[in-house]
Amino acid sequence: MNDQQDKYSLSQDQDSERQLAIEIAYALPERQVILESTVAAGTSPRDAVIQSDIDAYFPEIDKQSCDIGIFGKAVRPNQQLEPGDRIEIYRPLIADPKEVRKKRAAQGLRTKKGGGAQAAGSDSDVQDA
Repeated sequence: MNDQQDKYSLSQDQDSERQLAIEIAYALPERQVILESTVAAGTSPRDAVIQSDIDAYFPEIDKQSCDIGIFGKAVRPNQQLEPGDRIEIYRPLIADPKEVRKKRAAQGLRTKKGGGAQAAGSDSDVQDA
């Protein structure tokens, strides 16, 4: 049993010494910054953001609580980084998408996908063969 613990301990030490090349990205409508960074294997996406100096470019970012993802997908708290990952820092939403859709529906406006009261192709246009 001691041999297994020693092997596991050695593999953990080797893993923590390995470095991963990653990117950290943040964008505003008029400006985008992608920082290249190197972190130890086993570093969480949140820790990578905290270790970065992205706030030197965008001081408004709260690195402790901002929403983050990797390549457009939300990260899990226990997720580990892979070489080449791009951590994206997301801006807060200006408007709740559900509320915007409700307002459009209440006004009878067509959505981008063609729904709503003014949508083309009602049931009366469909003919049985």
